[in-house]
Amino acid sequence: MNILANDGISPSGAQALLDAGHHLHTSFVEADQLEAFIHEHDIHGILVRSATQVRQPLIDACPGLKFIGRGGVGMDNIDVEYARNKGIAVFNTPASSSQSVAELVMGHLFTLARFLHHSNRAMPTDGQTGFKALKKAYGKGTELRGKTLGIVGFGRIGRSLASYALGCGMDVVAHDPFVEHGNVSLTIGGQTLEVDCPLLSLQDLLAQSDMVSIHVPAQADGSAVIGSGELAKMKRGAFLVNAARGGSVDEDALMAALDSGHLAGAALDVFVGEPSPRADVTTHAQLSLTPHIGAATEEAQDRIGLELAAQIEALS
Repeated sequence: MNILANDGISPSGAQALLDAGHHLHTSFVEADQLEAFIHEHDIHGILVRSATQVRQPLIDACPGLKFIGRGGVGMDNIDVEYARNKGIAVFNTPASSSQSVAELVMGHLFTLARFLHHSNRAMPTDGQTGFKALKKAYGKGTELRGKTLGIVGFGRIGRSLASYALGCGMDVVAHDPFVEHGNVSLTIGGQTLEVDCPLLSLQDLLAQSDMVSIHVPAQADGSAVIGSGELAKMKRGAFLVNAARGGSVDEDALMAALDSGHLAGAALDVFVGEPSPRADVTTHAQLSLTPHIGAATEEAQDRIGLELAAQIEALS
């Protein structure tokens, strides 16, 4: 089959597809040129990550498509049900990036707790002349150990994050109306422990947590999971992390909560309007920011590429 990996694919995944006899295109094709490219090269399947959207008009215009693969978890950039109703297989790689996303969230939590985002901005400009002042300003951090982390969305990524947080000595509570238990496996020194993280209502989780991390898919109606009402229920001085979807947190409400001092800080890996997020968000002093790189590790991309290749082979 002729396959277009429009947002790229790992070398291991590409090699697996080539070894299976497929012809692979890996050059990025702009949205307004996708239809023509698919017809010109007789593309049977398209692989995307978050940059490329596969919507109804493209699906209708390309009846030769047999599958659409998403390298990652969320598939809100694909009209999934419409494609499936057209007989097109649609699949993703829900397990491959869990650990990488969880590690990025932990990095943001450490950053917020120790003001790393502030000091990394200030040291290049003020480090030589204002070292003592910076040390005083950023010498009031907090440890993660003993703090309560609330995880909203307790699927693979949420549970992976829980294992890291538990390993750091944090207490973990979770909210997810679609899961039946909060069991998490934690491996330390070759020994595996089973920890039961309490499942709470969203309101109780927000009220009890020192730090909250969001791991939910985009809502069907486009609404935010965390808006002004939810932010008001959080502890004063709490931290919020969103590495799920840009619309999961109301950015206006978040900015207001930061400006008022209700939240001490927040971290975003995803943004409304990607790949052109708001300037006031990207420049806000209380935000720790990364450009949607939750799954962007060599290990995760290898797993994603190989899982995509395996799913394509399963279709043959």
